[in-house]
This record gives sequence, structure tokens and C-alpha cells, in this order.
Amino acid sequence: MAAAIDASLPNGVESSRKRWEYLESILTKGGPFTDPDSDLGQGTISRLEESKILVIGAGGLGCEILKNLALSGFKDIHVIDMDTIDVSNLNRQFLFREADVGKSKAAVAAAFIEKRVKGVKITPYNGKIQDKDEDYYVQFQLVICGLDSVEARRWINATLVGMVDQENQDSLKPLIDGGTEGFKGQSRVILPTISSCIECQLDLSPPRAAVPLCTLANIPRQPQHCIEWAKIIAWEEHRKGDVIDTDDPEHITWLYHKALDRAQEFKIPGVTYSLTQGVVKHIIPAIASTNAIIAASCCNEALKIVTGCNPFLQNYMQYTGDAGIYTFNMEFEQTPDCPVCGNLPKDLPVDPDSTLQELIESLGARAEAQLKKPTLRTESTSLYSQAPPSLEEQTRPNLEKSLRDLVADGEQIAASDPAFGIDFRFKIVYRS
Repeated sequence: MAAAIDASLPNGVESSRKRWEYLESILTKGGPFTDPDSDLGQGTISRLEESKILVIGAGGLGCEILKNLALSGFKDIHVIDMDTIDVSNLNRQFLFREADVGKSKAAVAAAFIEKRVKGVKITPYNGKIQDKDEDYYVQFQLVICGLDSVEARRWINATLVGMVDQENQDSLKPLIDGGTEGFKGQSRVILPTISSCIECQLDLSPPRAAVPLCTLANIPRQPQHCIEWAKIIAWEEHRKGDVIDTDDPEHITWLYHKALDRAQEFKIPGVTYSLTQGVVKHIIPAIASTNAIIAASCCNEALKIVTGCNPFLQNYMQYTGDAGIYTFNMEFEQTPDCPVCGNLPKDLPVDPDSTLQELIESLGARAEAQLKKPTLRTESTSLYSQAPPSLEEQTRPNLEKSLRDLVADGEQIAASDPAFGIDFRFKIVYRS
């Protein structure tokens, strides 16, 4: 081991061995919380080095996670990120330099880590997590998320839960999820089908507050209102039929100029390209210290899960840096009516005189659903379908009908949204 380095070793080899001295000490000696049945030793070290880990996201949090994993003894790391490097990333995503602007975040981060930590292999993929199927995700020992998108979290959560085969223990892939928002952050450990999943805790991520359309159209007061106006109203007027791509610089530039003209008309300062990008992509300001703390927590859990050197988190840690250096953890239980890992429908109290259109809109506002374009159906009929166009046209008249004309009290409906790959089950409960 590193504590007994052969004096005859070349200086470079000796220096490399010393780098891992303290880590190897942790993995070969038990502690007060170590499971007495654990097999700490050289086998544990080999298991760590041979484990294949997937990191989703190579932004502010992802850069910290990749660095920490490499310095924690993991040798085989894969990383997925669909973004390219922007100048605005350089102040907090420390693996990138000015010369890297325009390049793939995943590829640049992988090359940087491999150069600095010898012996580590990082395989990048520039694209969406939805590009990969179950055969891809099943190869990893665990998955770590450093995402800024609730939608992407919900997708990978549903995918990993759906992969679990009760007859095959290796099909269960632990998910470690990290997230930051300014001076606040959280990390959590999810064992698909065993512990509570992201969908169980979705109400911890409330829907983004909406700005009334009349405010955007008539009396904008903030630069964000001008940007939302450009995205929702101006785009529809001038580029109807084009789908906004938030990763396309030409689209962002167009929205920026429209928002700037709108802001100048109402004498509202503060519209910038970076703010436009942030509003359109729902980017939340990142704090480097918060990213470092949450990434450390995520990687600490990864080390414990893979090696068994200590018990892993059960199952949620919250960090609140704006109120001092304050952190606490709690255990969330599975929700029986969770649409992903539960088996019971969720009660949905509604006014029987409300329309199907109002029900659909409410599903977007409900913290536990946050559906964008749901398709609704009962066991016997389709209530409303978003696609294909022929079926949408056929079911469109139902939108104006009252629920009492479409669904019986106590009847179950299913709601699906292509963004998440989840079927939500609700039991209609009419308010008296």
C-alpha cells in the first residue's frame, strides 16, 4: 500500500502513489460507522477503480463533480452534456478557458480532467440524455446528476426506475442527484423502487411562477417581462411555425433584440444578452462555493455506495448558505401514489362544472404534476390527445365540455406527457 512505498521506485511513481495514500487508508481500515461485514481492503480499491460512473451535466456543478470523482479514485467516468461553452460560463465552470468558447462542454471537461489526473479515463457525449436507451444506462454502477433542469431529472429518474428487474439485482442503478440555486443546494440518494424517487418529491420543486399575459402584452415592468414578451408573443407573430431552440445563438440573439426594442419603448433598463439567455433557458444564478459543497456531498455518497466504507445518505441533504453555513438531512418515504415508483392513483379534487381545458391547465400548475402538454384518457376513451394532429382535432371539442359530461366521480384518468415518459394516474373526486 501507499504507506509502505518501495524506496527504489522512481520519483514520479512514488509521487503518484502518495496522492492516493489517505484514500487507500480509508478503504482498508474500518471506522465506527463501517459495516462489520464489509470487505475493506485491496478488493475494495479494485472495485472503486473498475466502477463505471455516469455524470449527467458538465456545467458549474458537473465540473466540480468530475474533478472530485477523478480525485476520489474513480478511473472510468462518462459524462453527458448537450451544451457548448459560452463566455458567461467561464466565471464559475473552472475546467473551461476562453479558447474553449463554442466547444462541447463534455468534451473539454473530459480532456481537462484526463490531463490533470493521470490514469483516469473520461468518455464524453455531446447530446441529450434522451438520445440514449436502457442498454446504455445499464452499464453504469451509478448515475450522478448535476442538472439545472427538473424536466431532465424527471426523465432519468423514470428511466432508471423502469429499468429495475426484481430478478436481477444489477439492474438497480443508484441515482445521486445534486442541485444548487444561489446560496442554497441539495443532494439526495435515490435507490430506484426502494427509496423515494424524484417524482415522490416533485412538490419540492414548485412550478415556475407565471407572469399574466396581460402584463406582458400591455404593461411590462421588468426586463424579464420584455424577454418573456419576445418569446411568447413576438416570436409567434413573426416566426410562427419555427420552434424556439434555446441552444441556438441566432434564436437567442433575435429574442434579445426584440426584447431590447420593447424595453426601450417602455423605458425599462436591464435587458442584456446574458439575461435573455437566462430567462429563456430558465437559468438560475450559480454560486461557485455552493456548487463545490453540493458536488462534494454527491461524490462522497458515490464513494460510500461503491466501496461500502461508510453508510450512505438516507436520503436527502439540504444546504442553506444564505442563512449561514447550515445543513441538515432528512429521510423521505416513498409516496404510494407516485406515478413512477408507486402503485396507487392520486386523488384529484375538481369542480364537476369546470372544463377539460381548465383541468389540463391546472395539471401544469400543480406542484406534484407540472405537466406541459398532457394527453388525457380514461380506461375506455381518449379525452384529449396532443398528437397526432388527426386525433387532436377529433378530441378538441372535449376541451370546452364540463368534466361531469366526460368523467364519472371516482373514475380514473391517465395523463401522459412526452417530455417525461411517465403515465400519471389520477382518480377524479368531485367537490360537492
